[in-house]
Amino acid sequence: MKRTGRQILRSAALGAAIGLCGAVSGALAAPPGDLPYGAYDPGGDYRDDGDLVIEHLFLPWEDVYLPSLVDADGYARARNRALIVTLEPWTWTRSERNTAEALREGIRRGAYDANMKAVCDVLATLRSPVTLRWAHEMENSDGQFIWSGWDPEDYISAFRHMTDICRASAPNVRVMWSPAGEEGLEAYYPGDDYVDLVGISVFGLQANDRFEVGRDRSYTEVLGPRYQRAAQFGKPVVVAELGMSGSADYVASWDQALRQPEGSYPNLVGVVYYDQKEVYAWPHGFGLPDWRLEFRVTD
Repeated sequence: MKRTGRQILRSAALGAAIGLCGAVSGALAAPPGDLPYGAYDPGGDYRDDGDLVIEHLFLPWEDVYLPSLVDADGYARARNRALIVTLEPWTWTRSERNTAEALREGIRRGAYDANMKAVCDVLATLRSPVTLRWAHEMENSDGQFIWSGWDPEDYISAFRHMTDICRASAPNVRVMWSPAGEEGLEAYYPGDDYVDLVGISVFGLQANDRFEVGRDRSYTEVLGPRYQRAAQFGKPVVVAELGMSGSADYVASWDQALRQPEGSYPNLVGVVYYDQKEVYAWPHGFGLPDWRLEFRVTD
């Protein structure tokens, strides 16, 4: 497909945003379009897909196995991909997790400075372009994360402090501030000096659409307001988490729009698919939707 000047500039914007250069081709699993595409892909569905330019990782800052970052770097470099590292400020051992108050006070006292420094010391050694996404979806009030729903001043203070620590160790790492995209996110914005990119989360669950609004919602219908809230800061915007589940027609309609959305999204520079089963129950009894490529079609 011939690329327009705007499409080339948009792809170049992501290259500038995450530090990746070079052309890609030969899509295997990626949807059609020109918008740069990536995935959180623990199952390896996109292992041989030359159309991906972003490899997304999730890790906790407690009980983290730091050599896994070096392995991920090698995997990404072999495929000419940049890394987005989502760092969650807790342990993945549920029975040992802190409370929100303990995390907030611990950050204030400096108790987690060493955790952040240890991770960022390793990020500094990686050869792939790296973007750090710390404590995401902070404005969300559903109770999933112990760092969400804080007083905005407390969150901003914590974000700035952790960003300062990381930049001291890894000055070339780019920083993504990544709300879910909900109303009120602007209260948590840490300031232009602390943000290189803004991330948002966009998910489509057909059963939930029909429960809430009585019909299927399109990708751009969900993306639109979230993008507008994120774009107000003038930074490049990335859909950092994306998933859909429903009928074959529903999934196909979303898939076709991901990299070529209708409308004007001048700051949108990339889309990253969440190729994994949901880990936190959706409301209205919809449980844990499966966003994986193999299971997302439910009919």
